[in-house]
Amino acid sequence: MLTLAIIFLILLALIGTPLFIIIAAASLFGLWWQEIHLSVMAVEIYRITDTPMLVALPLFTLAGYLIAESRSPDRLVALTRALLGWMPAGLPIIALITCTFFTAITGASGVTIVAIGALLYPALKKAGYPGRFSLGMVTASGSLGLLLVPSMPLILYGILVQQMNIGPAFELKQLFIAGVLPLLLMVLLLALWVLWATRKEPVERQPFRWAEARRALWLAKWELPLPLIVIGGIYGGWFAISEVAAIAALYTLIVQVFLYREIALRSVPAIMIKASVIIGEIIVILAVSLALTNVLIDAEVPALVFETIRETITSKYVFLFFLTLLLLALGAILDIFSATVVMVPLILPVALSYGIHPIHLGIIFLSNMQIGYFTPPIGMNLFIASSRFKRPITEIYSATLPFFFVLLLAVLIITYVPALSLALIDH
Repeated sequence: MLTLAIIFLILLALIGTPLFIIIAAASLFGLWWQEIHLSVMAVEIYRITDTPMLVALPLFTLAGYLIAESRSPDRLVALTRALLGWMPAGLPIIALITCTFFTAITGASGVTIVAIGALLYPALKKAGYPGRFSLGMVTASGSLGLLLVPSMPLILYGILVQQMNIGPAFELKQLFIAGVLPLLLMVLLLALWVLWATRKEPVERQPFRWAEARRALWLAKWELPLPLIVIGGIYGGWFAISEVAAIAALYTLIVQVFLYREIALRSVPAIMIKASVIIGEIIVILAVSLALTNVLIDAEVPALVFETIRETITSKYVFLFFLTLLLLALGAILDIFSATVVMVPLILPVALSYGIHPIHLGIIFLSNMQIGYFTPPIGMNLFIASSRFKRPITEIYSATLPFFFVLLLAVLIITYVPALSLALIDH
């Protein structure tokens, strides 16, 4: 019976059945197999709806969609170029910074490549940077930002682990703070690589002009308070995460509809529907995944996985190495939300047994997911970039490889130096 059930679930996956249906089917079968009343599924779904932090996800998603539908990306690029265009490799560094913040706000690296990359790729080529370098730059930069609040994957990981209620307890604020230094390391290593790779290129620099900087600041005057509200409000401890999300959504709505007037009021319901569909999928997957997690725990699956791993891997550092390989593969195959809700419940108990703090595990997990997006041969962002810039996929592979290895080095440092993630938090 168990074998038939597994085959059936695999067939559902192969024919393209939505992930939440597969997870729900697995949960219901597991409950039936263990002779547990099926009403437990409804209890688990209600439990996730009763999570106070869950309200932050749809609100941040709405803010991100409103920003993506406006001309904010144009103003953001213009501002960073006016302020940093005079630097050596200024424009690539602008790409790193801009994409990092845009991905954090929208929560979707593919959107960053489409929206920001469409502006930066021709700008990089026009400034004299080689086409292949420019292509790799915008594709790799689109993955940055998942460690910076209000990134949805960061919030989702925190909610999921808190709901599991195993291992050391932590606040979401601590998880957000933990991502700062690892993200800075990634951006710094990429910036150093960019400086080295373009040292001999006869690229055009944009001289700093106060008039242009003032104009860019004025045009972006309504966007500038948003990161201060979000980052300052959370890191400063002034607002709860749900309160910041509500403020960010309302502020973005007022700015884009009534101040910039780039989004018509009649278009807002359609944007809200698009945002709701995405976040609805995530919440449903999360709800049924929590039910499946409890089924697996009752069946002692994590314990069996742990014992199997312990028989072959006794070293924490060897475990971390194989975990990195696994997460890179998952990042290339699955979207980050599916990978989080499916794999974290299995990985967390094993990681805790090796003495890995759940906050450190979260940073490791999301760091690997970032570069998994453009890990050859099937990373999702590789195909998005190929489609957006009309370049062969093989050219995208070769263009992103140097950036992949730089970020892989950063991930290894983050993985094996836990203090980088834990130094700024009280734990």
